Amino acid sequence: MTGGVRVGRHNALRRAGVCIVAAMCAALAGQTLLAQTSSGSGSGTDALGIFQGLSADQQQQILQRLGGSGVSGALGTSGNGTSNGQQQATTDQENARRTRRDEDREEQTEENGPQGPNAGPPLFKGQDSVVVEVDTHPLKPRQIDTFSAAAASSYSAQLQMQQAQQLAQAQLQAQQYQNLQAQQTAQGQALQQSQDETSQLSDMDKVRLDKLVTLIRSKNPYQLSREGVLTLPGLSGIPLAGLTEMQATLRLEVDPMLQGLHFRMTRLPLRKMGLEGLKPYGYDLFDHDPSTFSPVTNIPVPADYVLGAGDRLQVQLYGNQNRTFFLEVDRDGRVNFPELGPINVAGQRFSDVKDELEQRVARQMIGVKASVSMGDTRAIRVFVLGEAQVPGSYTISALGTMVSALYAAGGVKRIGSLRDIQLKREGSVIRHLDLYDLLIRGDTTDDAKLLPGDVVFIPPLGETASVEGEVKRPAIYEIRAGTTVSKLIELAGGMTPEAENGLGQLTRIDQQGERRVISVNAPASSAQALRNGDFLRVTRLIPTLDAGVRIQGYVFTPGAVAWRPGMRLTDALHSVDDLRPDADLHYVLIRREVPPDRHIEAVSADLAAALAQPASAANIPLMARDQITVFDLQSGRDRIIQPLLDDLRLQAGISQPSSVVRVDGRVKVPGEYPLEPGMRISDLIRAGGSLSDSAYGGLAELARYQIVDGQSRQTKIIDVDLTAVLRGDPGANLQLQPFDSLSVKEISLWGEQEQVVLEGQVRFPGTYAIKHGETLKSVLARAGGLTEYAFPEGSVFTRTELQQREQQQLDFLGQRMQTDIATMALQASAASQLNGQGGNPTASLAIGQTLLTQLKAAKAVGRLVIDLPRVISEPMGSEDDVVLRNGDTLIVPRYQQEVTVIGEVQSVTSHLYRADLTRADYI
Repeated sequence: MTGGVRVGRHNALRRAGVCIVAAMCAALAGQTLLAQTSSGSGSGTDALGIFQGLSADQQQQILQRLGGSGVSGALGTSGNGTSNGQQQATTDQENARRTRRDEDREEQTEENGPQGPNAGPPLFKGQDSVVVEVDTHPLKPRQIDTFSAAAASSYSAQLQMQQAQQLAQAQLQAQQYQNLQAQQTAQGQALQQSQDETSQLSDMDKVRLDKLVTLIRSKNPYQLSREGVLTLPGLSGIPLAGLTEMQATLRLEVDPMLQGLHFRMTRLPLRKMGLEGLKPYGYDLFDHDPSTFSPVTNIPVPADYVLGAGDRLQVQLYGNQNRTFFLEVDRDGRVNFPELGPINVAGQRFSDVKDELEQRVARQMIGVKASVSMGDTRAIRVFVLGEAQVPGSYTISALGTMVSALYAAGGVKRIGSLRDIQLKREGSVIRHLDLYDLLIRGDTTDDAKLLPGDVVFIPPLGETASVEGEVKRPAIYEIRAGTTVSKLIELAGGMTPEAENGLGQLTRIDQQGERRVISVNAPASSAQALRNGDFLRVTRLIPTLDAGVRIQGYVFTPGAVAWRPGMRLTDALHSVDDLRPDADLHYVLIRREVPPDRHIEAVSADLAAALAQPASAANIPLMARDQITVFDLQSGRDRIIQPLLDDLRLQAGISQPSSVVRVDGRVKVPGEYPLEPGMRISDLIRAGGSLSDSAYGGLAELARYQIVDGQSRQTKIIDVDLTAVLRGDPGANLQLQPFDSLSVKEISLWGEQEQVVLEGQVRFPGTYAIKHGETLKSVLARAGGLTEYAFPEGSVFTRTELQQREQQQLDFLGQRMQTDIATMALQASAASQLNGQGGNPTASLAIGQTLLTQLKAAKAVGRLVIDLPRVISEPMGSEDDVVLRNGDTLIVPRYQQEVTVIGEVQSVTSHLYRADLTRADYI
């Protein structure tokens, strides 16, 4: 690239940077500044002044939006002492990286999704997973798709920085919403039109299209080929690479082979796994921008640094003269030292020049000494060629190395080698750089410093091998000749703790072009040399506990404990202190894998008995891989036991029925339980949490299901004496068989205790427990009868059952009335439009709604009309005596002496009651 072209590009970048800064200033400072910036030829200067007048935080936000420190170069700002050549190198480096990012934008979008608010929608590419929705009618539009959600989320972050654009964005969203409504309307019309067209198709065409739709749907999801071609059943391939979801949908609908069908394409952003998900190692080193593009000037200059034209020396004189000046090496390789004249320094090492200048000053300038240091270094031109992202000529600092040149060129392409980067000088290769040494071991020994005219050459990628599985850094690695399996694992960072040592599979394409799998289980296999394209998979340990016992459930410290031969239950659960409060001490369930076939068995234990007598049979021995579950007494056990029951059912067969039994009735935790070896009725009762307080301790029923002659299943009912079972009678404590079901009866007339409430003028009001069939007069007698102030004629008797029944009728009446009101309103409206009259049916509807609201607000009382004076006077158990039920309430009011006259009378008053006065007398 010529200097003129580079300068022109640099100036264009400066102008673009000024314009972008102006736009960002307008976003932060308001529309007035935007108007000032966009007018006149001096807009760039005004915008730069605005930028300099902003706060440091606002300037930093603008610089971050424009790409970090690279903006400084665009605006013409640089660090102190930076030469024009170094500024030029900074601009070249930034442009090279920007070019590389533009080329890789599609790949980054593919891997990471849309980036930023202005990122485009994802594009289809090879091996993408796609969902194809198809129908004979237009499909309903999406409410929210993945790209729109991501773009909206990213845009919301931008709104926090650009407050001035909120109004414009809201207007844009409103316009988009209107467009969406119009689109939905148009799609609805298209849907109706499509239905009309479809109805005109022949029956044969409809059948054909329906079959094709069903076939296409059945093959979802689809995967594009490596070339991005979609192959639908029975059709030729359709290329979709590079298209968005909307464009791909349009591409399918215009295909003549798919005429009459409507599609919608959805790209699934599935993360690739296994070999397809591996990425080449090391190339992401150049994906991120360095902290600055400015040349490094604040590091010590090495003693062997060779001076050349453009270098600057800093000389400080002290003694009789105290002054500091800079000496720049001119094109002839000389520096003009005041009072000493020109001195040749080009081609000499800095350490030699330093010593010579200090000694010459001491000899020729009496009483003066000098201190010589390196100022700004010169810029040199080098070439980065081969498989670089942006190959070409670059101007970098004279202190630059091979890695610096690679950064300037944007890094290495995926087809370039990272292990044999060559430094060529005058046609000869003088250094080979292996970036793996830098990335893996941090070794910069071969990162040689560059001289003017040096060539950094990147050859094509060499042989590669992939490693996946239980390694710390799975990837595709470039290998050298003779690299072994163990060396490849070392490149991958070694194995993870979950890796199974000495166990792996090597997939290789042999000389005949066949893909073969080679086992690398033996230690000698790790020394096997790799070939190009080999794929090594390091397997993972089986996720089983080989020598341990797991404890779970209602304990303080669930987890695994070490197992040893002869271990028993109390060795895992040492005391009651290990359990949470309200834990069930009498039923601890153990899931056991029995060798050699590892079939599942269930074993239970009485932990309380085991803790009381550790040497007894209740303290059962444990086996490796046992899983102990401790239950609580408050909640059910079905959710915890169900996985074990499912395992037992899965391993059942014709010769071994499912090892499941059941207990119902008056036990604390009824349900299904696993059948244990030698399990008896007492064990099943213990599994059910023991008998409840309402259990009948006499006879229980055991339903046994048996297969007779392998032809039919019969049920046999066996009476069980629970009293004898609890007493420990072995004759009554039967051994259980698969599918046995124990039913424990309830004590007769147990139920809940029934109560009634007496309120008001009762001698002893309150809540009274009643027995079955007790009457109202009996309870009143227990309550001491009525007081002398009681008014029995006005008593109120309510019943809970009546209240519930009346409330149901009121609710039903309200629903019916609501339906009738709506029907009448529609009929009135239709009649009004038909007759052309401007009646208002809403008035009738409003009245009806008012009545409906009042009806819904009404609450049922559940009152039962009784004659309390007659109940009291008649004998107990008479026809008028009320048989009480649970929840009945009797309210006896106080005797009233007042008669109140209200309404259309001359004077609204209340009078004392007199038996000789009639109604007319009170009026």
